[in-house]
This record gives sequence, C-alpha cells and structure tokens, in this order.
Amino acid sequence: MPDQEESGNRAILALLSDPEVADQMDLVATYRRGESEGEGGEGGAYEVWAARGMVRFRRLCRDDGSLDFPIIEEIGENPIGRQDPHALRTVAEEKEAARLSGFDPEDPARRFIAPEQQSYPFAYERLAQLFDSPNAPDLVISPRDWCWGVQPGIHGGLQVRQARGPLWFSGPGVRVGRHELAARAVDIAPTCLAALGFPLIDGADASGRTSSERGVAPDVLLARQDGRVLREILDPDAKPSNRLYIFMIDGIHPTELDDRLERDPDALPNLRRLLEKAAVLASGSIVNFPSITWPSHTAIGTGAWCGHHDVVNPTYYLREKREFVSPQGQQDRTEGFVSPRVEGLYEAFHRVKGEEVLTAAIYAPFGRAAKHSVLEGRNLGNRARLKALNPELAADENPRWRADGQATVARESVADTRGVAQVIELFTREDLPAPSFVFHELIVTDGAGHDYGPHHEGLREALDESDRRIGRVLDLLEKLGLFDETLFVVTGDHGMAPQDVALAANPARHVERIGMAAKVAEPMIWLQDMAVSVERAADGRTARVIVAEGDALSSGQRPALEGAEVIVELHEGEAARARELVRGRTGAAGVFGFSTPSEIASERIALSVQHPGFNPRRVRLDGRRLAVDLRAALYGT
Repeated sequence: MPDQEESGNRAILALLSDPEVADQMDLVATYRRGESEGEGGEGGAYEVWAARGMVRFRRLCRDDGSLDFPIIEEIGENPIGRQDPHALRTVAEEKEAARLSGFDPEDPARRFIAPEQQSYPFAYERLAQLFDSPNAPDLVISPRDWCWGVQPGIHGGLQVRQARGPLWFSGPGVRVGRHELAARAVDIAPTCLAALGFPLIDGADASGRTSSERGVAPDVLLARQDGRVLREILDPDAKPSNRLYIFMIDGIHPTELDDRLERDPDALPNLRRLLEKAAVLASGSIVNFPSITWPSHTAIGTGAWCGHHDVVNPTYYLREKREFVSPQGQQDRTEGFVSPRVEGLYEAFHRVKGEEVLTAAIYAPFGRAAKHSVLEGRNLGNRARLKALNPELAADENPRWRADGQATVARESVADTRGVAQVIELFTREDLPAPSFVFHELIVTDGAGHDYGPHHEGLREALDESDRRIGRVLDLLEKLGLFDETLFVVTGDHGMAPQDVALAANPARHVERIGMAAKVAEPMIWLQDMAVSVERAADGRTARVIVAEGDALSSGQRPALEGAEVIVELHEGEAARARELVRGRTGAAGVFGFSTPSEIASERIALSVQHPGFNPRRVRLDGRRLAVDLRAALYGT
C-alpha cells in the first residue's frame, strides 16, 4: 500500500546493498498498489529489484482469458528477463552453468549457478499470482541459488532448478514420447481430468472470471483453473482412463532422475515400466512460487496458484488476526487453510463420479475431501492389517539412513513404508471399492536431497527406494486387473539446489536484524507499518495527523494508534537545519493536532511519526512521503 513506500524502499535497499546479505541476494519482489487503487483495482504494478537492475510490469487479461504482462519500466538488466523453461534441464547443462559462474562443476556439493546463468520460467505469472492472496507478504525474496539454509540441498526460489519437477503422464489416452512443451504445475490437474473425460464446467479461468462472466460456454474443469489442459500430449480418439494415480516423488531433482535413467539401463526398473508408455514433458513442470512443499502440493492438487488457494508459504502471517499459521509445521489437519474458492482433484472426482467413489491421499499435504487421508484424520485402513503389513514392506527401507545418523531421512523412509501399506490395504478391501483416485506422496527423496544434497549418492539411493515402492503399487494394480485402465502421473513438487551450508544464510531475516518492524517467514516479509494521513486547515494555522495500524482487521477497519510520538519540523532550506515546531502524542482516536505558521508552505513542514512495534514514518504536511529513492540509491538514476 502507499503507506509502505518508506519501509518498503528501506528494506529493499538494505537487502540488496548491506554487505551482510548483498552477496546472498538475487531478487526482491513486491506489488505496489496505485495511489487511488482500491482492493483489486487497477493502477498498481509488480516490481522486481536486484543489484543488476529492476523491472516493473503489470498483469492484463485479454478478451480470451489469457494473461499478458506488459513491462512499464526497466533499469539496467531485467533481473527476470531470462525465462526459458527448457534451460538447465540436464546435468551437463548445470555443470557448464556452474563453470561459467566460477564454480567447480565436478564438485556436486558446490555446483552453484550464478544469477547470470539462471532462468526464471513463467516469472511474471508466478510472481503476480502470489500477491493476489490476502495472506501475501509485502516483500518476497529469492536468494542466490546457493545462499539459503543450513542443509546441503534446498528449494523455494524462483530459479529454474529449484522450481522444476519431473512430469510424466503414463497410460491410456496419452501420446507416448518426449514432448517439448513448457508446462506448469497448475496444468497437471486439468490435464488429468481431461484425460479421464470429465465434463467442462462454469468455473473461473486464469483471469479469475467464470465462463458465464466471460460470456462463453463452460470451458474449465475445476472451480478455479489457472492451468491449461496439455492437449498436445493427449490422444483425442482414445478411450478415457477410469482411474488416476499420482506418484509425487517429493523434491526429486529432475536432472538427476533423467541422468540416472540415461546412464544406468538397469536402474529404476519400475519407473521404466511407466516410462515405456508415457508422455514425458522433456522440461518437466515449473512449480508454484515459492517452490516449497505445502504451497506446491496444493497448487498441483487444485490447478490454482498459491495466490488463489491461499496457502502461500509453509508458514505465513494472517494480517487481520495478527498471528502466524504454519500448515507445514502443523502437518496434520491442514485442509482448512485452503481457500473454499478453489476445488481439489478429490472434490472433482466426487462431483463427477459420486460420493461413493473412493479417493485417497497417501500422506499428501493436500487432502481436502479425500475419503482416506491420514494427515486429515480420515483413516479407512484396518489398523491390525496395516500393522501386519509394515514389517514385510520395511524390506524396502535402506539401512544407510540409520547407519549415517540421518534420523529425518529414516523417519521419512518409515512413513513411505506405511504409505504403501495403506495403498495395499485400500485396494484389497472387500468392503470398499478400489480407489478411483490416489495422490501418493513419496517423501524419502526430499529428505535425502536436503540432508545429502541433490547430486549425492544418497539421493540416488533414495530414488532406488522409491522405485521399489512404486513397483509394489504397479504389481498390485496389475494383479487386480486395474493397471491398464489407470492413468499414472509421475511428478514432483519442486526441485533442489546445492547450498553453501557454511553461510547458514537466511537473508530474509536481515530486515529484523537491522531493527525494522516486520514479521518474517522466509522467503516472505510482512512489514509492520502505520497508516499516516495529514490534514491542514484552510487558513494554514492548524493541522493534524491521523495514525492507525497499517493492516486492517477482518472488519476492514484499521485500529487507531494511541501514543504515537509526532515531531513536527520546519525545513527552512537545503542548507539550513530543520527547526522543531512542536512535538506530542496521538490520543485515543489516533489524532494529534498542532498549530502551524500560516505563511509557511505545507511542503516545508515535515512530520516524523514513531510508535513501538511499527516502522517510523516521515511525511511532509502536503502528504508527500519522505522515502529513499531506490533508483538513485541502487542504480544512480
């Protein structure tokens, strides 16, 4: 909002120029609402700032519902100008980019890639969508590829290798082979439903308007569909699949998956079974931003970006309640965080196929409306049978995790064992129909990528472990005669990049470390600001300042701030020192009134406003804000 120009500019400048974090930072993005813009109005612009340059752009909706992102200002290099979705999709390309970045390409733990060698696919759309949510931050950062966290592997950034997951569609109705398409994670759900022959409905497309609001026949498959159907990979003459089974190989670095399949013909035999009859997106899918588990899973499961399903981060700040929530920290019973305006795949199955069909979320972070979802407290499994299955299935677990002292990976391996037990139990129950839709989370690859690194042998062994579990599922469905009628999807919720763990970098928190009032849940920053307005009487003899909290309550009201210190100064000229006219504090209504010399123009009178817990404000009596000029400070313009 306009009242945040001062703190926003200060924070951006500090993040990009303070020596403590400048070398760790890639990008800072924000949305500035126009001066006269209301909620959802026109006139605002998205901004991306970097040391190498900045870009401002808008989002426009064409008549056909597609989006356009015209650039309205550019200084220096457009920091997200490189948006090739096919970049860095092989290990060889990563090595060359690391070499050009000045790092050793043969050291997988330090195969870092500088911003100049990066790509930021769909960056305009992925950034713009975020700021649609009421839970969106004021600022969001994307650190340099290797400067975020204390684990050997990390994700969350806008860069391509943190934001790419594999994407295969395998089974009836697909065009087998490699496809050179630019796909997004939000394309997965509508493509699956189209392959299963689901009907089109009067829902909202990427513009946010329903089909009827756009004056067209029903043309989407979900209540809010930011993605499109990847019709290029579908055979329109084929008989639709009857079932859908999504294998979510959490955090798998797709270049490592592809490299393994290419270099080792005996590896991953069960994934190869799916690959033989798969339509493979050669460049995978570009996931939600931030590229982190809970927002990304929910985007895949709803076909809507996080700015529309509202789970914007693993942890995020609720302005109207003045509190943080953490779906990823909570893990259990998190479906209530998802916006009711979006529709999940489970809900779509029940809408079309009836409430009696069985849908299952196997440890999937998004499980709203799934009949079976342990994380949501709906467990249809027979506990005694599940307990009996676990010892047999534990043979898939790699003893390396415990031998290496990797407790987190070991726990995730056990969770994957229990997930397969749930699948076996659900598909072989005599009192239940076989599941029509399963969203199966395989998490051990994510833990191994974090704790060993995305190019480490440990990650490859985790992939082998996941392959064994996939084989159990495929064997089961084949035995039951369901294999050939099932559409399988193999994908991931994000990629992974190696980190310089010695940095222990968390640049988002720099704003707190320099004393700014902010709520921080990396990579997001919610600034704690005051709304300040000034009024001067027509005779010029008196004026008043009105101070309120910047964030509104659920009622839409901004609480008045009592006790804010106000200092009023007269600025005689450029060379002269400011002279204090008066100081005081706001009353219960957040108002402080004072006298002013009637002959002095309002632009020569400045107010400083401070209150504990909020960033200070400096404004002229004519309403102009005294903010740092970012263009001059960063680029000398």
